[in-house]
Amino acid sequence: MNRRHLALVAVLATLALSGCTGLFGPEPSDPDRLNQNASYDWETPEDATIVVNRSSYTAVYDVENRSTFEVYTRDGLGRERSVPIRGLRFRYENGTVIEPANSSLSATEGSQRTEIQFGGNVSGEVAFSAPRSGKQFTTPTYVDGGSYAVTLPPNARVGIPLLSQVSPGNANTTVPPTSDRMTVSWGAVDAQMLSVRYYLQRDLLLFGGLTAGGIVVAIVGSVYYYRQLQAVKRRREEAGIDIEEDDDPRDRGPPPGMG
Repeated sequence: MNRRHLALVAVLATLALSGCTGLFGPEPSDPDRLNQNASYDWETPEDATIVVNRSSYTAVYDVENRSTFEVYTRDGLGRERSVPIRGLRFRYENGTVIEPANSSLSATEGSQRTEIQFGGNVSGEVAFSAPRSGKQFTTPTYVDGGSYAVTLPPNARVGIPLLSQVSPGNANTTVPPTSDRMTVSWGAVDAQMLSVRYYLQRDLLLFGGLTAGGIVVAIVGSVYYYRQLQAVKRRREEAGIDIEEDDDPRDRGPPPGMG
């Protein structure tokens, strides 16, 4: 075996030992992660309810007569990637909530998708949490044509085009009187992806300050430029070389020596 083959074997062994997800096909998700403590709001009217936090999000999806439920995300190149879910739970229509430790509820992670298995056809709600970052939340719409609600982090808002964007655009926004968290909701989503880019209220103050500063700089620059033009004009007049473009050449008199 030559050095090239040895290097390839070493790389594959390293990836396998490091637990590279999906290298040899879908692998069972970490049981400790799936059974992490978690609490969810099961009593929401939407088909999909997502609560976005600073470094994670929780999601509750309606499930009807299904044995599996696939979740994934897309990277910057549009490629599908599995989601490292945790705190997996399922709630039956009668209100019973189960977790992987005491049921057939389980999940496997491949390189492209995470598949949740229910152990048979069931109806109810599946819930999980997953890590996230940044001021934008994007997810495929797992419930086709369903209603969605996305609750933003505290003090986060949408509404100013330069600082935020909501897709699809036919969304409603509400902020309960007893909360500082805005909820963006859709009555029905037919799009394949749902995206909310938001700003924090302190960002709005910063943006306003920068805008005001820019206006002041523009005004000062314009005044300075105007004064420089006036100074040049005065110097030209003092030197007797200022010529008004609007003067009629016939008003300047005959050429020198012909007066």
